[in-house]
Amino acid sequence: MFPLWAWIFFGGLVLGLLALDLLVFHRKAHKVGVREATWTTAFWVSVALAFGGFVWALAGTGVAGEYLTGYLVEWSLSVDNVFVFSLIFTSFAVPEEYRYRVLFWGVIGALVARAVFVGAGASLLSAFGWLVFVFGIFLVFTGLRMLRRGSGGEKDPQNNRALRLLRRFLPVTKDYHGGSFLTRHGNKLYATPLLAVLVVVESSDIVFAVDSVPAVLSITKEPFVVYSSNVFAILGLRHLYFLLEGAVDRFTYLHYGLAAVLIFVGAKFLLEGFGLHIPIAASLPFIALAVGASIAVSLIATRRRGGAG
Repeated sequence: MFPLWAWIFFGGLVLGLLALDLLVFHRKAHKVGVREATWTTAFWVSVALAFGGFVWALAGTGVAGEYLTGYLVEWSLSVDNVFVFSLIFTSFAVPEEYRYRVLFWGVIGALVARAVFVGAGASLLSAFGWLVFVFGIFLVFTGLRMLRRGSGGEKDPQNNRALRLLRRFLPVTKDYHGGSFLTRHGNKLYATPLLAVLVVVESSDIVFAVDSVPAVLSITKEPFVVYSSNVFAILGLRHLYFLLEGAVDRFTYLHYGLAAVLIFVGAKFLLEGFGLHIPIAASLPFIALAVGASIAVSLIATRRRGGAG
C-alpha cells in the first residue's frame, strides 16, 4: 500500500533524529535528569503523533487509526521494559552517566531486530493464513502467564545466556573503562562491563519483540504501519526509562493492564481467523482504558501505602 518514497522518507527521518540525538543532545555523556527526560519523552511522543498525521494524509483515517493503535500497544508493552532496564542497570552497577549510551546502541539493535521480526511475521501471515490461530493462542497464553507471574519473577541478568556466550569469546573486565565497550590490555582484547550490559539489554528486547510484534500484527498486517509504530515507540523508550526509573516500584498493577492487552489482541487474532473483525474504533479505547486504569490504580494504591507508612 505504501510507496517506496514513503519508506525512504521514514528511514531518512529516523536516521536524522538519531543523529540529532547522538551528536547534539547527547554529545557528551551525562546523567539524564527528570526534567530532561520529561521534555524529550514529550518530544518523541509528539514526533510519533505527527508521523501518524503523515500516515493519515497518505492512506486515510482507517490506516492512521491502525497506526495509532499499534503505537499505543507497542508503547504500553514497552513500559514493561523499564522494569527490566532498571534491574539490569542495578545488577551491573552501571554509572548513571553511561546508561543513555547503552540504551542508544540498544535501540539501534532493536530497530534491526524488529525489522526482521516484522518482515518475517507479515510474510508468514500472508503465506499461511492459519497462523492467525497460532499467533492468537500464543498471545492469549502470554497474557495469562503475565497474570500468573504478577509483578515479580524477574531473572538475574548476570545469568543471561547471551552474556554467557559473550564471555566464551571475550573476557570481561571487572571495572568500567569510561563509556568504552571494548578495551585492550597488552595485545589482548577485552569486553568491558558496559558491553556486557548492552548484550543483556539487546537479548531482553528480542524476548519482548516476540510478544509485541505479533500484538501489533493483530491490529494491522501492513508492514509499514507495523514497523513505523514499533520504531517510534522504541525511540521514545530510552527517555521513558529515565522519566520512570525512580518510580518503577509504584506500578504495582501495571502487569494486569498489559496482560489484558495481550489477551485482547490474541482474542482479536482468533476471531479474525473465524471471519470476525473487531474494528479499531473498539480496539483503541479498550487498550487505552486497560493500560490507563492499571497505571492509575497502581499510583493510587502505592500513594495510600506510602501515606499509611
